Amino acid sequence: MAEAGLTIFDGSQLSDVDVSLPPPPIDTAITGAEVLELAETRASLPLLGFVLPETLKSSAIRRIGISDTAGFLSQKLDYTDACTNLRNYISAIADELKDDPIAVTILDGGSLNLFLEDEDDFAMLAENLFTDLDEEDRGKINKDEIQSALAHMGIESGVPSVSEYPQLNDILKKHGAAGKEELGQAQFAQLLQHVLQELADSLAKKPVVVGLRNIKLANGSKLRKLLAKERLPDNDGKKISEEKFECNGDQSQATKIKSYLKKHEDDFGLPPSQLPEMTAIFDEIFTEVDTENDAAESGRDSSVVFLKKILEKIAKKLEANPILYDIQLSQLE
Repeated sequence: MAEAGLTIFDGSQLSDVDVSLPPPPIDTAITGAEVLELAETRASLPLLGFVLPETLKSSAIRRIGISDTAGFLSQKLDYTDACTNLRNYISAIADELKDDPIAVTILDGGSLNLFLEDEDDFAMLAENLFTDLDEEDRGKINKDEIQSALAHMGIESGVPSVSEYPQLNDILKKHGAAGKEELGQAQFAQLLQHVLQELADSLAKKPVVVGLRNIKLANGSKLRKLLAKERLPDNDGKKISEEKFECNGDQSQATKIKSYLKKHEDDFGLPPSQLPEMTAIFDEIFTEVDTENDAAESGRDSSVVFLKKILEKIAKKLEANPILYDIQLSQLE
C-alpha cells in the first residue's frame, strides 16, 4: 500500500511467523538477548520491516513474566527454554498489537512522483514552501532551509524524517543542501526538485514504514480486558452512584452512565465520544437497553448490572466495527 492510505498492524500479521529455533552447536548456550533479538527480527518481517516501538517491546516482555529485563538479557538459556521464550515473546508481541493496534503508512515514493510529474503542482508546492520559509520577505533563503522544506512537507506528502530514513541525510549532502549559500525562489525550486526526485527513487527501491502516533484504532480490546476483571463493573457502579453530575434534576440511570462513560472514556479504552461513529454507538445502545426496567431499581447494584450490560454492548460494537481516529483532531473538536 502506498502512502495515500494506512495499514493497520493488529497482530494478525504474526500468525504465520516462524517460531522455531535452529539447534545451536553442542554445548553452546543461547542468551536471552539473542532470543529477544531473533524474535523481534522474525516479528518485523511480516510487518514490512517496521521497527517495533520500545514501549511495545517492554510490555510484551512483561507479558511473558520477565520482570528483570537486564538480568534476562545476560542469562544463558538451554535450547528448550530458548525455544519457549522465543515462541512466547512473538505471541506476546502479537497480543500487544491486538490490544493496541498500530497505524502505519508506507512511503514508497509514489506521492512524491505525483508532485514531480505535474509541473503546475510542483511549481505551486515550491512557491508555497519558499514563501513560508522566507519569513523576512527578502526573496532569499539559505540553502540549508531545504531541510525545513522537507519537514514542512512531512509524511502527509510522502517525505520521511531523517530519523525514519537515514538515507535522506546522504541525499541532502550529495546536493549540498547543508550550506548557508542564499537561494532565490527559482534556485530553491530546482534544488528541491533534485532532492525530491532522488528521494522518490530511493524510496521506490527501499520503502520505509512509518508509525502514525496520532492515529488510533479503537477495537474494544481494552474494554474486554477490563470486563474480564470482575471487580471493575462493581467499582465503577459505586462511583456512578456517588458521582455528582452537572445536570439539574433527577437523572435516569442511563443518563448517569452515559455521562460517566464520556467523562472517563480513556479509562475504558473508548474513542472520543464526540466522534460521529461513537455518538451513533451511544445512541443505538442506550436506545436498545430497556432503561425503564433498569432504572426502576435504585442504588449500587442496579448501576453495576446496567453498566455491565452497556459495556458489553459497546465492546461488541467496537469489535465488529473498529473506529479509526486522529487523536489530535479529536482533541481540537
